[in-house]
Amino acid sequence: MTKQPTFQILSANGEIAGGPNVTAEVIERFRHVSTATLATALFKRGLRNQTIQGVTPVGALSGTMVGVAYTLRYIPAREDLNPLSVFHDPEHPQRKAVEECPPGAVLVMDSRGNPRAASAGSILVRRLMVRGVAGVVTDGGFRDSADISTFEIPAFHKRPSAPTNLTLHQAVDINVPIGCGEAPVFPGDIVVGDADGVIVVPAAIASEIAEEAASMTIYEDFVIDMVSQGHSIIGLYPMTDSRNEALFARWKAEKKR
Repeated sequence: MTKQPTFQILSANGEIAGGPNVTAEVIERFRHVSTATLATALFKRGLRNQTIQGVTPVGALSGTMVGVAYTLRYIPAREDLNPLSVFHDPEHPQRKAVEECPPGAVLVMDSRGNPRAASAGSILVRRLMVRGVAGVVTDGGFRDSADISTFEIPAFHKRPSAPTNLTLHQAVDINVPIGCGEAPVFPGDIVVGDADGVIVVPAAIASEIAEEAASMTIYEDFVIDMVSQGHSIIGLYPMTDSRNEALFARWKAEKKR
């Protein structure tokens, strides 16, 4: 059997951060399930706060965003420490995060839910795209949002925001646990985004959640098919009628699901 490649997210000192490695197979499974289905799967395990609240796609999505979390944390800016000259430093956390976020990862920014100044703009997002980053999420805003809306990289934010991030945000940490849109995000967690928003799957249970969500999606497709044909949802959704179990088994055989 061919060994699946793994995705490793490194901390600043080069150590593995977050939970266990996640295989390419698990990542691929997440591409075919919705954030709504994932929210239900997580709810079953008592995890009710994994949705990043208040964010929407900047532009049209060509597919589901999936990647391991790489994080950037902002605190409220202190004016004497946050002049434009800070960007001359190649170690500035925002610039460093853009250059070091691994291909296939999702850069998630904790902007304290404040979109009154941009978390980033089109140049930085374009750099992430060119580097092969899977997506970018902030609970604040992006400047140059019209440009970003045309990019191939998925980007999620609260709303457009023209002022530079230095106005209100001071970047202080890379790849540490953060809160984004009131959701906890740990480096190495799986970040999934679609038209309904963004959800964070803890790395430790990513494989089992991906498998369960895939099974749930098959069942939901069956339910949609039956309802479209005029079937009642009673006894079907949820499935409490054994006759529907037999119907589901036949449907899966016919659809090769």
